[in-house]
Order: sequence, then structure tokens, then C-alpha cells
Amino acid sequence: MNSGPFHSLATMRARTFILMAWTLLAFPALSLAQDSAAPVPPQTEAEKSALLDRVLNNQKMSDRAMDLYERVERVEQHKTSGDPLAADVKISRVVPAGTGVDHIPIGPDGKPTNADAYHAELVKLEKALSWAADDGHGQQDAYEKIAKKRKERDELIQATRTAFLYTFVSTEMRDARVLYKYSMEPNPAYKPTNRTTAIFAKVKGFVWIDPAAEQIARVEGEVTGDITVGLFLAKINKGSHFMQERYEMLPGLWMPSFSQYDFDGRKFFSNISIHERTFYSQYRRIGAPKEALIAIRAELGMAVGNVADR
Repeated sequence: MNSGPFHSLATMRARTFILMAWTLLAFPALSLAQDSAAPVPPQTEAEKSALLDRVLNNQKMSDRAMDLYERVERVEQHKTSGDPLAADVKISRVVPAGTGVDHIPIGPDGKPTNADAYHAELVKLEKALSWAADDGHGQQDAYEKIAKKRKERDELIQATRTAFLYTFVSTEMRDARVLYKYSMEPNPAYKPTNRTTAIFAKVKGFVWIDPAAEQIARVEGEVTGDITVGLFLAKINKGSHFMQERYEMLPGLWMPSFSQYDFDGRKFFSNISIHERTFYSQYRRIGAPKEALIAIRAELGMAVGNVADR
């Protein structure tokens, strides 16, 4: 596993792809069983378009919900995409903190491995939340930047409606739920508006939609052409893959359960490989900073008081 600027930029691009519901050629070990007896989905263009519109709107809401729910993430780094053994494993309690996300290390059993270190991390989180819950000029500037990034993400998600051509492939079953599988191919008529949307022409794949929930259940994607990262300092190679599984983690809440990135590329004159798998579990609402601050202070045994008082 190699870290550094390429890893963070490549992972950022991968997560951008996931947000936009891109998909790739299926991994045989993870393929879904087709059920010919399942009902055929609507096939008119108007019905398909309406379904996709609702799915994308729900995806935007799920994206925003990640800022309100803490979870446990197990991140595995592998030497190759086919290596069953992880070279490195990090397990964290991941807590949204208003202007960022805090990762607190925990053990495989979900408990702190060092009580003092865990307490120190909670204290740092409490301070970050206390700052984020205030309404000073620094906070206003930070939230304006976050709002701008969220707007850009929403625009990227929406752009996929015209950047790709969706074609129904099959009806499949997962845990007794019917899924509709669509292929996604770059739309030759699409005109990119910036460097990020220009990437659309170099990605193809498949998306599985749960029509009853109007949610993305699975996405898989393949990079079909080299992608430049970070002002031409690095690139992601053609043939790189990414995928994500999504489930209803809580009533009405669809969130990632598993993500996998297998990227090869170059940074300057060095070859780089990123083979990362992330398992998500134990979603729990912690809320916006003021609400989260009350919960963390209670966990620390502090007097709750006014969330802005320090």
C-alpha cells in the first residue's frame, strides 16, 4: 500500500464516482443471481427517466445524511486486488464533526484498545464540535465552503442523467428484493462543463436500483481511459475498478455497506497501486454539531450546558 497525495486524490475521485452512481463490469464472486420469474420493470423512456430522477434525488439525500450519522469503518489495504489477506487494517469510529469527519481508532471488537488514548480522542472531538457549533466568522466561512462543495456534488450527481446512456439489462434478486440492473455508457452527445465532468467519458459500468425504495443498491465501474489527477502530477490507469454495495441500514436510510477501490497509476515517475476495501456498519444518528456535542459531552461525563459555552 502506498500513501501520499496520489492516494488521497485517487480515493477522492473514486468516491466522487460512487456519489454519481457509476458502475463497472461485475466481479464474479459478488455477482447477483438473475431471477427470470421476477417482474419486468417499466420499459418506456418516460417511466425509466422518472425512476432515475427519483433515484438521483434520493442519492443526494443519502449523501447529506452521511454528515449526520456516525458509523464504524473497517479499512483494509491489500497488495493486489486478488490478495485475500490485508496488508494493513484500520478500524475507526467515524463521527461527523460539522466541518470535517473524525476517525477514532478502535479494536476489532468495536471497543477502544487503549482507554486513555480513546478518551483523548473524544476530548479532541468535543473541542472540534464545540467550535463547529458556534456561529463566529470562522465557522460561517467554513460552512460556506462546505455548502459550495455540497452544491458541486449535487450538480455532479445530476449531470450523470445526461452524461450517460442507461440501458436496462436484467432483473435480479438480492435478499428477496427485486433489483433492476442498468448498463451505463458515456453519452457521445454530452458536453462536459469542467475537468471533473470530463472524466465521465472515461468511465462505464452498471448500476443496480431497488425500484421499490427508489435507491441505488449497487454500483460498479471501470476506468476506460487514463485519468489525470492533481494538475498532471499523477494519473489513474485505464482498467482501474471501483464498486460499492448499499443497503437500508436503518428504516428509510440507505447507506454504503462495502466499497472497493482497485486503482493503478503513476505519481511523477513512480508506479502506484491502491487496493482498498472498506466495510461500513453500526450507523447511528449523532446529528449536526450542536446535537452531536451534547452526545459526546455526555459520553465524556461533562456537564452539557450551553453547547456554545467553552
